[in-house]
Parts: sequence; structure tokens; C-alpha cells
Amino acid sequence: MNEETQKQDDEISLIDLFAVLWHRKVMIITITLLAAIGVVVYSLISLKLPSEKSFLPNVYTPKALMLIDNKSSSGGLSSMLGGMGGLASIAGVNIPVGSSYSQLAIFLVGTNSMLDSIVDEFDLINRYKLEESPRASSRKILKKLIKAEVDSKSGVFTISFTHKDPVFARDVVNYCTIYLEKRFDELGLDKSKIEKENLEVNIDNTYQDIQLLEEESRDLERLLVSASSSGKIPAITTDVNRISLGLATKRQIYTQLKVQYEMLKINMASEKPIFQILEMAEVPDQKSGPGRGKLCIIVTFAAGFFAVFLAFVLNAVSNIKKDPEAMAKLKGTNEK
Repeated sequence: MNEETQKQDDEISLIDLFAVLWHRKVMIITITLLAAIGVVVYSLISLKLPSEKSFLPNVYTPKALMLIDNKSSSGGLSSMLGGMGGLASIAGVNIPVGSSYSQLAIFLVGTNSMLDSIVDEFDLINRYKLEESPRASSRKILKKLIKAEVDSKSGVFTISFTHKDPVFARDVVNYCTIYLEKRFDELGLDKSKIEKENLEVNIDNTYQDIQLLEEESRDLERLLVSASSSGKIPAITTDVNRISLGLATKRQIYTQLKVQYEMLKINMASEKPIFQILEMAEVPDQKSGPGRGKLCIIVTFAAGFFAVFLAFVLNAVSNIKKDPEAMAKLKGTNEK
């Protein structure tokens, strides 16, 4: 008996709910349609207006791809990043234990030095007409527009920038890419690359020394020929021997350096560099946002739910007005 009564109560409740919705159907449909029409018109107007005047302009997100070799990360990097803990917290970046080069790249993107470099390079303070706290405000704007992320499976590091001007966005991304490459070089993380650069400098310097010694040797030989009739030949001969010995030594050093350089090139060819640019950003021809279709659907559904909620609220208010006891309680509350 109790179960049958419960079922009847449930059926009555469902009928009551449906009755409320049916009674307020005109209001529900009207609110939903008005919201749908309004958001569609809003989207169409924002699409037709120029980007600088539109209240919902198209935005573009070019991306640059870099390959970061995290297998080369060592305890030294973790300790270095650990020492940056305070700066990282200020920049809003959490650096976990066992940090990798990818996490270092993400950290560098959020540093004030990189953000300020972008601001100065593209004159963002004047571009956005920032007057109050221009440096801090420009950093906040950049942090919202720049996004850096890493694919944990492939190790590919992606940096992107979202803006209504696709050319400007492309330029910012490429600038960030070159900046990161230089910062990795300055930090001296790729030992083979540093050794290669040092060898190139030493080879160049040694080659210049050899050229100077050869020129000096030729000058002395000319002096030796011209001074064959005088008594200064022994002194010139001593200088010739000294230069010849120095020249032989420099040539031997040059040969050894070249051998080391070629061996290093072979080793580097078999190694993966720590930081490698895979693809620079290009001007996108397709917008990344806003999703006007999705916005229309969301607003329409939200308006429908709001209309249903409003129908139940109005029904509850109507029932309270019809209930003498409830009105008496409300009147008594107001009198108190």
C-alpha cells in the first residue's frame, strides 16, 4: 500500500512539474528565442566589424616547435632550478624535483627578463597605451597571451601567442623562439656545442698566428738575401730559425685542433642537441577563436535553463500568495 501511494505521489509531482512548465511555456520559449537571436546577432555583428573595432574579434595563435632533449638533464640542472625556487614562485611557475630542460624552458618563458625583452622589442607599452604601472601591466598581458607547453611523450616544446593580428603574433612567437635558443646557449647546457665554438675560435686564432709567422718568415728571407754581403747574416739566421720553430709548432697545434674539431663534429652528429628548433611560426590563415557557434549554443541552453528556473520561481511565488498561512507568516515577519 505504501509503495502504491509513493508511486502516485511521484506521478503527481511529475505532473505538477510539467504543469508548471506548460503554464509558463510562452515565457520559456520567448526568453530562449530572444537569447538565441540576440547571441546570433551579436556574433554576426562582431564578425562583420573590423578587428580593431569588433567587441569579439577573431584571434590567431601561431606556434613554434622545438625539440628539447630531457635525457641530457642531470642533477646539476635540478640543483640550479632548485636555487631558482623563489623566483619561480614569483613568476607563477612550479618547478618540481627532478626538473628537466623542458621545465627550464617553461620557467624562462615566465621570467621578467624575457617578458620585458618582448615588451621592449615590440613597444607593447605604447601599443596597448599603458599608463598606470606600465611594466607590471605589460607583463600581465603577455602572461595571458603567451602559452608554453611540452608533450611529455615526444619531448616537443611548443610556444604560442594569441592575438587578433596574425602577423604580430607570428613575430612575437619567433622572437621568443630565438630568445630561448640564445638563453640555452648562454646557460652553457650543451657542452658539445660550447666545445665546438671554443675549438672554432682556437683554430681561427692559430691560423692567424701561422699567417703572421709565415709573413714574418718571408720578410726575414728577403732581408737575408739583401744582407748576404754584410756581416749580419748570423743574427738574421737566428731569427729565421726561431720563426721556423714557432711556425712548425703552430702548424702542429693547428693540425691537432682540426683533428679534435672533426672528431667532435662526428660525435655531435650522433648526438641529439639539447635545444633544437623544429619549426618556426608562420602567419596563420585560420582563426583559433572565438568559437561563435559554440557561444550561441551555450547561451541558448543557458537561457533555456534560466527560463525554466524562473518559471518554477514564479510558480512558487504565486503559490505563496495563494496560501493564507504563508502570507500571514510573511506579514507577521514584516510587522516584527
